[in-house]
Amino acid sequence: MHRTWAIIERELRRFRRSPTLIVVSLVFPVVQLVVLGYAFGGNVKQLRVGVVDMDHGVPAVEIRELCGAIAANARTFDTVMYDDQGRAMRDLRDGRINGVLTIPPNFSRRVLQGNNPRVALIEDNTDRFVSSALAASLGGVVSAFNQPATGEPRLSSQATLDVVEVYPYVPYIQYLLPGSIVMSIFMMVMIGGGIIFIDDKARGLHEGYLVTPITKLELVAGFNLSGTIKAVIAGTVLMLVGSVIAGIPDPFAPLRLLRLFVVILVTAFALISLMFLLMVRVNDPLVPRATFGVLNTLLFFPSGAVYPQQGFPAWMQVIAVADPFTYAVHALKSVLLKDTGMSAITTDIGYLVVFSAVAMTAATMLFKRTL
Repeated sequence: MHRTWAIIERELRRFRRSPTLIVVSLVFPVVQLVVLGYAFGGNVKQLRVGVVDMDHGVPAVEIRELCGAIAANARTFDTVMYDDQGRAMRDLRDGRINGVLTIPPNFSRRVLQGNNPRVALIEDNTDRFVSSALAASLGGVVSAFNQPATGEPRLSSQATLDVVEVYPYVPYIQYLLPGSIVMSIFMMVMIGGGIIFIDDKARGLHEGYLVTPITKLELVAGFNLSGTIKAVIAGTVLMLVGSVIAGIPDPFAPLRLLRLFVVILVTAFALISLMFLLMVRVNDPLVPRATFGVLNTLLFFPSGAVYPQQGFPAWMQVIAVADPFTYAVHALKSVLLKDTGMSAITTDIGYLVVFSAVAMTAATMLFKRTL
């Protein structure tokens, strides 16, 4: 074991002597969490909707007033009045407004006759988030317009749905935090483990320890454990800092921190074992740098860190089943967002442990202890 520890000590000394590398590897995931968390997590507001009233009757005025109420309160959109439909459409195509609400002629007459009155929303559907927000908001306007003026009866015979939320509101930045923690671990893994060995081979430094009686298992274990220690440090720092930034309730509860540390530990060892397996036969130091983007995309996005896996196509769901990111993100979400016990993440931890054992065994078997 002392030979394995010698490798670990050597790698940790090298890591300590690179303060810039430490700062970048720890700061980048925090920046990613803040930027992505607030860029994708907010409600769409302050859109611009052109209103073309071709009717000018009392019901049409009511539609316009309801739109004005949304502009003044929810602020999902602001209204811009147009007299000409053609001009409104030109502004829509030029991107000056996001949609056009058209109240056709005879709208008021159809309302009074009960003859299927209609209004039209013409929207720029190149941005699905904006178009969906507009459709939902103006759909609420029409629903409010359709409510009878006398109000609802005291006792209703219609069934209703009451939605009960088990947990408090979860902002997107909290939803993204587990994936950011795994990403910080992965970034540290990319600069440790197998990649360090490739750099040593490129510089000829590997000759120093290959002429010693150290075994393949001790050498692989030394690189993997040193990379695991660095990845655990990165994941723990982001977990603590990110929990405060994201506003996780009671972020420093001792039992929760203990469960999180276990998840981070097994995740770090699983990812460092995977990386060493992928790089065990590589000699060119440019290869891991070239494959970083591919691995990042292939492992991070199918894991459900950014978007629910239920929306993935079948082929991507197959990748997610084998992806260690999937189980790490699920375990961190369970503990961070739901404060579950170990029983809820047993499957995740079990998969990561088995994955680590298989990857490290395969890496040891493929490792060439030659100059």
